[in-house]
Parts: sequence; structure tokens; C-alpha cells
Amino acid sequence: MATVLICRRFPRLSRVTTFSTTAKCKAESGSSKSKQKKEENPETANTRTESAATIQLLNPLDYRVLYNPSAYAKSRAASQQHAARNSGHALGDTSTSPGAAQVQHTFGTTSSQALPPLRNALPKPKSKPLLEQTISARLSAAQTKEEAEEEKTETHDSKEDPRVFQKGRPEYRSLSYDRFEPIETLSLEEGDSILRSVAVCKGSQSPGTITDYFRKLSRLPAEQHAALVSEPRFNALCRCAVKNMGSFSTSDLINILKACVRLVVPPTHPLLNACEDEFCRRVWDMNLDQLLLVADCWRCLERSVPSYLSILFSYANMHWKDLALPQFVQLVYIIGEGRRSPADLTQKVESMILKYLDSFTLEEVGAICLGLFKSLSGISDHVMRKIADRVSLQMEDMSTYALVNVLKMLRYARMDHLPLLKELGKVIPARIPTINIQGIMHITLTCSSLHYFDEGVMAAVAMSLPSKVTYCRSKDAAKFLWSFGCLDYEPPNEEEFYSSLIEQMRRKLHEFGKFPEHLLTGLLGLAFVKRFPEELIDYALRDEFVQKTRGSKYELRKDLFTLGKSVEIECPSYQGSRLPPQLYQEITEMVLSFAEQEIYVRPEIVEATSLLESMLGGPEYVKSHMILPHTRSSDLEVHLAMDGHPIPFNLKDRIADKKLKDIGVSLTDDLMTQLIKGRSNSQFPVEVENEARTPGQERGEEARTPRAGDRAALSGGALIADARLQVEPKSGHGLEAPPPLTLNRQPRGVKLAIQVSNRNHYCYCSKRLLGLHCLKRRQLQQLGYVVVELPFWEWFPLLKRTHSEKLSYLHYKVFNPALLSRAG
Repeated sequence: MATVLICRRFPRLSRVTTFSTTAKCKAESGSSKSKQKKEENPETANTRTESAATIQLLNPLDYRVLYNPSAYAKSRAASQQHAARNSGHALGDTSTSPGAAQVQHTFGTTSSQALPPLRNALPKPKSKPLLEQTISARLSAAQTKEEAEEEKTETHDSKEDPRVFQKGRPEYRSLSYDRFEPIETLSLEEGDSILRSVAVCKGSQSPGTITDYFRKLSRLPAEQHAALVSEPRFNALCRCAVKNMGSFSTSDLINILKACVRLVVPPTHPLLNACEDEFCRRVWDMNLDQLLLVADCWRCLERSVPSYLSILFSYANMHWKDLALPQFVQLVYIIGEGRRSPADLTQKVESMILKYLDSFTLEEVGAICLGLFKSLSGISDHVMRKIADRVSLQMEDMSTYALVNVLKMLRYARMDHLPLLKELGKVIPARIPTINIQGIMHITLTCSSLHYFDEGVMAAVAMSLPSKVTYCRSKDAAKFLWSFGCLDYEPPNEEEFYSSLIEQMRRKLHEFGKFPEHLLTGLLGLAFVKRFPEELIDYALRDEFVQKTRGSKYELRKDLFTLGKSVEIECPSYQGSRLPPQLYQEITEMVLSFAEQEIYVRPEIVEATSLLESMLGGPEYVKSHMILPHTRSSDLEVHLAMDGHPIPFNLKDRIADKKLKDIGVSLTDDLMTQLIKGRSNSQFPVEVENEARTPGQERGEEARTPRAGDRAALSGGALIADARLQVEPKSGHGLEAPPPLTLNRQPRGVKLAIQVSNRNHYCYCSKRLLGLHCLKRRQLQQLGYVVVELPFWEWFPLLKRTHSEKLSYLHYKVFNPALLSRAG
């Protein structure tokens, strides 16, 4: 017996499920293929309202089909079998056609070429051995238990697992199709007899007889179904059913549809076209149980029926008050599988959730969250918090699959529910070894998306992942890298963890042409933690790949910008592809335009800018801008001389913000020599009118000491900052010239990059900086800046304090003597 893989593609789901059939299918299987749809994420999904289903029989001539366990199965035998297979075809690949094996890789999967490691030249000693020992002990215990109950190990079926809730109540039997319902198998002889009758009668059978034929034929052994569907006599029976479609009772029509489900009739079959049209005509004559059952059958057939669903939702909207709890849950499930969120039902769905919340089983809670997540249904914080409240109290009793569905919705709603997250840290680490790879990915992604760092969860994921990494799709590997990079976490097994994921990214290189966003996601996650795999970066920055990103439904130019500029700053030895200058210019203008409208105008930044200008002497001493536009956050730039005096450098803003006044300076020969050559051997008189003050003076006071930076600016930088001039008031008294100084004898000064941080720069409820902002500060330091932070936990409360208190705080931050010691 040959084994045929039937690969179904739904938005945001990509799994592989196996069905058995005979070797008779061969070339006929090709006719059952339909177009695959690109997997989608609710975070960035498009607005398509239809979902396409594909049944792809992978049994072409001369192509040997091997048995593959589910992409989510945790089985040693499966892992060993998988590792032995071609590295380009790991379980759960989003591309399963034979042609995928012929994709020419740009580099070998065994290549280890990369830029010299920036984080550490040698493996770093583990900073927390106690944590590692604890996690290892917990994982070992969980693995021992798993080995003892291997047959009970969790597997994942993307078609059946979302329907587990239907087993919790007998009421679902009338609302959904149960493919596990026991039936009496029909013998091959009886089946052949029915087909002979069809051929003899030539379409003269009554509607009842036709229905009975379908019902009986669907009881043939499963391995005969594919051959039956391609049988000419069965097609004759289908044509007869289409001809009599209007004559069937609703019950008969439902039985024919259920028979089609059992026989795995292709979703584009003409019989199903006729059935859909007929059911759309009969909606208002059917009851809600029948309507939901038919919708469930369409789901099992993987057929997109937007017209039928629209009518169903209108019917439900009119009979909303009559919905029983099972009917409501089944309706939300159908809404999710249809990837549609009826706008007029949103508020009613929320009211029903609150009405039945305490009565739902935990599997039903998970099913509702999954339905809302798949359909991109908005949900109020109040309702989401109520759901999270219940889950946090009963998490121990909840299946991992249902829990992951709640986490998906929590992530989509951006809900920072601390009790649930803390309970997650207690419950989930011990379960990690038994969870399928995509479940682990969603748990990890939820933590990073909510900026919640739990070292126990992350360490358990990291230690379990290398043995499962070959089950990762390109999306999974990218999300793992992003999540760990976002939280800036180095696990105890960091080298094994990162090398295994980078190797999997190499194996999945052929997928990135279709899903370019995954490659950029993974590479940015690596960049956050100072890892730059040269060959993958070279591939991502090539013109061919950049062109593919333009065809993506996501905006990927900013990600390319961040990656390209990070490589320029942190990888001086990199010799691979680079982005064209015009693309840099285009994205820079876009980012700066956004910053002018959304970032520079934030109150905490505006206030800091204004106070610094007041303290330092004017807009020429402060520049609010993006020093590194590719990091997408702003800075307040300040320059200080080595003696601590501020240096004016923002001349553009100075001219724009105030009219320059004449400064009375007598240009003597000695002064000209001082300005041009940087030295003077005699005294000279000078008068200076200066509005700005030295540090500590109020704005508007006359300053008696001109800033050395003024002279440096006038001389084009010829003077170093320590060349002080003692300026007297406007009495005409002479000035004593400074002693002769040599140019460039010591560093000119220090450039400050002042960060006005906010909560989004840090992990939730902590002072742990996120990966992107770690990257930014690291790169600023590499470019010679000293980073000074105004942390939100200090600066935000000060915004409500007095002017003098804020000035005092900024003076302390800017004129810290330790800053000058870091210049050079």
C-alpha cells in the first residue's frame, strides 16, 4: 500500500496530515490539486475574506512517497527518520511538491561560514549554572515521563485539533460532522454492485435511491475512496444528483454532503458547486443546527463558501437570542475557520462570551479564542481580561493546545495580563518537551510580543529546541530567533541553540523566495544579539531578494534598512551584497517623515529638548533627531568639550530658530592668528555679546565666559576646546591670551546621545532593555557616542515637577564628570 500525503493550506495554518489510499491513484491525483494559499499571521494579515483549501495528492509517476508523521509529533523515531531525509525537506515544509527538491541552494547547508563572532570569541561561561541545573532537571524529569507515556505524546492535526471541543458535549453531534463516528464498512462487492446499478439505470434513480447510494458508497474502506472518486460510474452518479438537486429533501442533501466529506471529494468538484447553490437557496427554510452542520461539512471539505457563510451570519444575527451555548461556540469556530469577522456580530459575540464564560469548558474557551484570532476579530480589553482571569485560575487543568489558543488571542489583543503570564511561567516549562514545535513557537512569540521576559520559560524552550529544530518551518525558525533577540536573552546553551536555528534557516532557504518576511525576521533577531551569518545576509541584501520583498504584502523596506545599516556599522569586514544608496535614501526620508509627525512631538521629548536648550544656551547646542534612522527612535544630541563646556554644532536649527546677533569682536592680527593657526603670543581686546549662559545660569543672563566651542566653530574646528578666553564685560578691558596649544594633542570632546526612553523600550514590568534598543546603544557607542539615558521611571514623574527640579536633573545627567573620562 502506498501512502499519500494530503496537504491542506489555510491562512495562518500549514500542516501535513496523512491518509491512506491504494497505488491506483497515480496520475489521477494531479486533477485534484487546487491553488495553495500563502499562510497568514493575524498580526499582519491581509484583508482577504476567503480561504482556499487544497487537497494535494503527492503521488506522481516515478515519485516515491514516504510516510511522514505530523509536523507536531514528538517522537524519537520520527525525529531520526526526519534527520536522515534531505535537509531541504524537513517536516512541516510549506513547500511539499517534488519540484521543491530541485531548488538550487546558493550555498551548502553544511556551510559554517560567518562573520567573526562579535559577542564572544570563546564560549562564555554560563552566568547562571543554578538555573541551568534546575531547568535540566525539570526537563529530564519531563522527558522520562514522556518516554513512559510515548503513545500519549501530544501530536497536532491542523484539521482535527481545533475541533476537540466538540467532544465535550453531546449537543455537538447535531452541529458538526464526526469523522470518527463508527460505521459498518461496505464490502467491495457491494460497492461494485451499486456502481453497476448506476450504469444500468443511467440517471433514472429516485432522489431517495441516489441518497442511499452515496451513503453506502461512503462506507467503503478508506483506501478505496480516491479510486472511487475518479471512477466514471461514480461521476455518473454525481451528475444524476446534480440533475435532481431541487428534488432532494434537506436531510437527504445533508446526507449527500456528509458522504462527500467521508469520501474526500475534491473541494472544486461540480457536485459541490451544485450543493452550495442549493443550500444557499434553502438557508431560510433550515434550522440553526442544520445550518451549522452544513457549514462544518464545508470546513471538512476545505471548500471556501463565502456566500453561504454570509447568509448564515445574517441568520444568526436575526436569531441571536435563541443561541444555546454549543451553538454559539460552534458559530465562533465557523467564523474563525472562514477567516471572516462579521462586523454586525462583534458586540453580540462579546455579550455571549460574558454570558457563558463560567459555563464554558476550558476547551471551549480555547476554541473561542482561536476563532476570534483566526478571524481577526477585535475584542475589548474588558472581555479579554475576563477570559484571562479564568484561564489564570485553571491553567493547570487546561490542555496545552487550548492554552496556546488563548495566548494567541492575548498576543493579538496586546493584553498585559500579569497573573496569567506569571502562572504561565509556573505551568509551561515542564510541558515544553511534550509540546509540538509550532505550539512552542506561539508560546515564545507571545512572550516576546508582549515584551514579557520569564527566564524559566525561555530557558526551557532553548534547551528543548535543538533536538526538534528540523521540524521548524521557515516561519517557526524566524520567530524563535526574533523572540530571543527581542528579549535580548542568551540561554545557557546559546551556541547550540543559535547554531541549530541558523542551520535550519539555511535548509529553508528555498522557502524565503515565497516568504521573504521570514528571512528578515530571523536575521533581525540575530542582529539584536550581535550575530551576523554572512551568507544569509548576503542572500537577503541581493537585488533579486530585494525585488521579492517588494511583492510581499508586508512593508519590508524598513527591515532591510535596519539590517543593511547594522551590517555596515558592526561588520566592517563584510564583503557581501549591500543595498543600493537610493534605497537607503528613500527609506531614510520615509522614516524621518514619520518621526517628525509621531516621535519628535511627544511631550517627554519636547520637554527635554526645551529644557536642554535653556540649560545649554540655545538650539545650537541640542539637536533632536535620529542619529541612527534605521533604529527608528530619536535622540537628543549634545556635544561637550573636554572641560565640560557645551559646543554649538546644530547651526541649521540655530539659524532657523533665532536671528543671529552681531557680536562685537575686534579683529586684531593676534586674534586672526589665533583663529587661523590655533595659537597666540599676545593679548588682544574683545567684546562679546552673548545671550546664552554657562551651565547653571538661567537663560537670558549675560555670560562672562564665551564657550570655547564658539571659537572652534568660527575657526572651522582649528581650535581645541580647552583654548579658553577670559572675557570681560563691555568695558573694553583687554583679554589675556591662552598659552600656546598644539592641535589634536588630546580628544576634542564627547558627543552625547541622550535617550528619552519609554516603557516600550523595556521588557514588561522590568528594567531589561529590549533587543532593538540594545542594538541601537551598541551601535551608537561604536560610532563614538556616549549614551546617556533619561529612563522613563525617572523622567516621566519629573515632568510633573517644578522647572528647577527638571533642570537640576538634566544638569546632573549631562555634566556627569564620568562622561568625559569615556571620551577619546
